[in-house]
Amino acid sequence: MNHFSTWADGAPWFAGWGTLALINAALAQGKNRSGLLWFLLSLVLGPLATLVLVLLPKVRSKMF
Repeated sequence: MNHFSTWADGAPWFAGWGTLALINAALAQGKNRSGLLWFLLSLVLGPLATLVLVLLPKVRSKMF
């Protein structure tokens, strides 16, 4: 068994999961939320974090 082939089989999952986390960070910043927090949450929760983020309303900025 080749150890490199085992790692290479999982590489697309890591690339997709990481890309989704970056997209979620940008989406969170667009809704005035912490991009870093949502990036880390997305690494753990993946598509579930995307669903939650899409359903959350945009945070209003403070007037004063």
